[in-house]
Amino acid sequence: MLNKLTKFLFSTRFTAFLFLAFAAAMIAGTFLDAGQKTSPTPYTRTLIYNAWWFEAILVFFVINFVGNIFKFRLYKKEKWATLTLHLAFIFILIGAFITRYYSFEGVMAIREGATENIFLTQKTYVTTYIDGDYKIDGVPQRLPIEKEVDFSPRLKNKFSIHTKYDQQPVDIELEKFIQGAQEDIVPNEAGENYLKIVEAAESGAQNHFLKEGQVVLIHNVLYALNVPTEGAINFTYNNEGLFINPPFDGEFLTMATQTTGTVVKDSLQPLMLRSRYVFGNIQMVFPMPVIKGTFDLVKKSGILNTQEEDGILLKVSTKGESKMVALLGGKGSYNPFKKVHIGGLDINFQYGSKALKLPFSIKLNDFEAERYPGTERGYSSYSSKVTVFDKEDDFDYKIFMNNILEHRGYRFFQSSFDQDEKGTVLSVNHDFWGTWVTYIGYFMLFFGMLAILFSKHTRFADLKSKLDKIKAKKAKLLTVLVLCFGLNAFSQEHSKDDGHNHLKPSKTQIDSVLKANITPKEHADKFGHLVIQDLSGRMMPVDTYASEMLRKLTKSDTYEGFDANQVFLSIQESPILWYNTPIIYLKLQKADSIRKIIGIDKTEKFATLADFFSTKGEYKLAPYLDEAYKAQVPNAFQKEFKEADQRVNLLYNTIEGKSLKIFPVPNDINNKWISTSDFRDAKYKIEDSLYSNFIRNGFRAYLATLNDAKKTGNYKDANKLLDAFKKTQHQYGASVMINDKKVDTEVLYNKYDIFKKLYSWYMYAGSLLFIILIIEIFKSRSKAMRITATVFKLIILGLFILHTAGLIARWYISGHAPWSDAYESMIYVAWATMLFGLVFGRKSDLTIAATAFVTAMILMVAHWNWMDPAIANLQPVLNSYWLMIHVAVIVASYGPFTLGMILGLVALFLMIFTNNKNKEKMSLNINEISVINEMSLTVGLVMLTIGNFLGGMWANESWGRYWGWDPKETWALISIMIYAFVIHMRLIPGLRGRWFFNLMSVVAYSSIMMTYFGVNFYLAGLHSYASGDQIVSVKFIIGAILFLTLVGYFAYRKYLKFYKK
Repeated sequence: MLNKLTKFLFSTRFTAFLFLAFAAAMIAGTFLDAGQKTSPTPYTRTLIYNAWWFEAILVFFVINFVGNIFKFRLYKKEKWATLTLHLAFIFILIGAFITRYYSFEGVMAIREGATENIFLTQKTYVTTYIDGDYKIDGVPQRLPIEKEVDFSPRLKNKFSIHTKYDQQPVDIELEKFIQGAQEDIVPNEAGENYLKIVEAAESGAQNHFLKEGQVVLIHNVLYALNVPTEGAINFTYNNEGLFINPPFDGEFLTMATQTTGTVVKDSLQPLMLRSRYVFGNIQMVFPMPVIKGTFDLVKKSGILNTQEEDGILLKVSTKGESKMVALLGGKGSYNPFKKVHIGGLDINFQYGSKALKLPFSIKLNDFEAERYPGTERGYSSYSSKVTVFDKEDDFDYKIFMNNILEHRGYRFFQSSFDQDEKGTVLSVNHDFWGTWVTYIGYFMLFFGMLAILFSKHTRFADLKSKLDKIKAKKAKLLTVLVLCFGLNAFSQEHSKDDGHNHLKPSKTQIDSVLKANITPKEHADKFGHLVIQDLSGRMMPVDTYASEMLRKLTKSDTYEGFDANQVFLSIQESPILWYNTPIIYLKLQKADSIRKIIGIDKTEKFATLADFFSTKGEYKLAPYLDEAYKAQVPNAFQKEFKEADQRVNLLYNTIEGKSLKIFPVPNDINNKWISTSDFRDAKYKIEDSLYSNFIRNGFRAYLATLNDAKKTGNYKDANKLLDAFKKTQHQYGASVMINDKKVDTEVLYNKYDIFKKLYSWYMYAGSLLFIILIIEIFKSRSKAMRITATVFKLIILGLFILHTAGLIARWYISGHAPWSDAYESMIYVAWATMLFGLVFGRKSDLTIAATAFVTAMILMVAHWNWMDPAIANLQPVLNSYWLMIHVAVIVASYGPFTLGMILGLVALFLMIFTNNKNKEKMSLNINEISVINEMSLTVGLVMLTIGNFLGGMWANESWGRYWGWDPKETWALISIMIYAFVIHMRLIPGLRGRWFFNLMSVVAYSSIMMTYFGVNFYLAGLHSYASGDQIVSVKFIIGAILFLTLVGYFAYRKYLKFYKK
């Protein structure tokens, strides 16, 4: 019996089961949290990540790994690389166990000048203290009970405590849990009369309840209901209605009608419900009349901006008596205990985080928020200057993103800060042993992964040996059909947004005026070399700003044949004309709610700036933007409003001249550059009167000179003024001014737009090489064919060199590694795919052709409308050397996986077109492709595994934990499990064979697609920067499944007939 059990636990079948079960559990966890604000949630933590069966999978992994070390004698010298890998995962899993059960983390808020040694735990608890008459040696005894809880509105939450106090049974049970709860008055005839007052405070709305006959003090102001009190705001409630009699003057605003009124002191007047009353610094709203009722927990209204707390209702029973206790709290809350007297006992309850005491104290000396040049909210970084007070030693330290404070086993991370920038929020973590055991596993993993690629006694070395022995040509007829299918799909997608056919009739008149007054391209290009500071603080040529502006406004690079520089300059010359030009892009269907608000037809694809403002100049989107911008993870509705608002502001600032920030402010601390409009509105004091006059009138003079030049054709004077602008920029803004070489490079980068052109060039070269290789398969090789194939391989190599040069140029222009956002990562994935195609294609021309095709597809996707190719400033968390290490490695791993996917398809199609005549030739080709495929997947798995765990180390440096089941890291781990299964199939009886391996290399690629696209666009989490945008339809997914099913079926039929032994 024991032998059978160990044989099963150490079997490769059980290994495969663990890979798939672990992956399936994680997949379920990420999808169960889809649509939530973040992930994981209490729901998935309870059902999956903290469940006993999930941890059992990890325990069985350790058992299986240990067993396989002895089963396959991995302790032998020649198998040291594989042994290192197995030991690494054992260490990582043991470290995860230590972290799970022995570490703790939380948050610590400190105001400037304050000293704190208390932090609140991330976990939540129900804490109970039971006091009674029981004494020991005359000392009253208290029974403390503390129980960790993780309630979810999506669960049937179960919580109970059954205990005894001096043999007296006490039962506590959860009756209900309400997410986003508040205590409010619930109508009840047996209750008492209350008036609800909602106070507007800096931290959000706060509720107060004024009981009839009661006088309360709120922020040093007395309030009284039906009990006249001198000096108080008196409220009177009778059959005639509700009245107010304040001791000072004020005013009110009725929300529904926006009508205003005054409140006269010491006079009785009707109280207007649902109106905002203002008395000096006091703002309050009375949402409802006086209500007779009792207090209860209710769901909080989503309209008011109030502090987020959850609520629980507990039923307490003892000595045959029962009472209900309502508690507010949750993560990050530490409310006072609520006392209940029942059955002769005093029972105190608290729900929320636990307050833990540090063995030292931290004082916040100063909080600093650094901004990008010239911006107000564009934070480049933020930091906390603190002093640590300890018995052993006191010292100063500066905490900022990716720079943590470590002291006595505690680690402090810059997490957030108060809105007034006078306080900081630090994440606190204590996990010394868990971190180090896990890190040992990481280092062993990195070493072992690299070793299996270069050691002589590994599977990868065997594959290289096999590849050297295979002598055959590579070909595949139906690859052309796949290529044609891809080309057809491309042309259909491209044609969806190829024109401006939905603009208003008045557009014709506007365009005729524009055409008659447009600046010639040659001079507009010279204007485009002028340096500008954008709203985010990035220094760039006007050419770049104009290109980004036009692309963001219209989703196009030109407007009716005019390039971006011409359009931008035209806006400066004729602002009123562009105020009425339909140029602001609105998504079809998704933005219908916006169309309804601004009053345009649902079929209109573009709106004018005038459409967004009422006749009184009121911004129509304003009432909807506050919540949209405050949402940590905005929903699709809020995202559309934010995007529309950003386009409106972009065009408005350009029309008003505010975006033309070409004048440096001398000696400005933040290196601010301003426009003529800024100078006029803000009244900047500039000591140099000549320069001050130049800011006020220089650009206006340029426009006048330009207008004259368009009449005469002589642009000499206009060019002189452009040179004058440039000279003052170097004189007063030298510290942030970009040099001419970088300006010229960026203008050339914009002009050639190399990545947009590359995908068609890759496609043409790859498809023609396919055709030549197929001709070689069915006809004898000729010298002309060999030379032609070589030429196209050299062309593809040349395109790869251009691709590399484009990435280098982007790196040079931006000043950071070019894989920091969605667009950059896509062009980098395309580069990595082509790189590995060329590396593995040294002995396989078909690999090069297939890779060129898939690289073209990736670049094509990168230039669809939902990706922004603009170069942007880095987010503070990305401003780290980890960006170059983690992101470069993990994103590059998608290249070999993509190559493996396309080679798997090639192999399946070769099987389909196998017959008796070409069986031998096809078999050699399939063998060769399968070997290259496995080598490619192995390289991809090594890079993905190393990259994912490097990401864990980055997360530990940035957020204080190396693993938190965020969907991005979880899906990367899912992909690791799936590809580990695919590579281990050769060891599993019944799963060996070229057909199943190549099919699974295609199927497994869906996990990479989900890791890259799905997490970013469909799931919640720290990496969900585009959640809500649907980039792949359900029809496409179903179509892909059907297509692969058919290909797999027909390939399997031929595989059974010709290849299966």
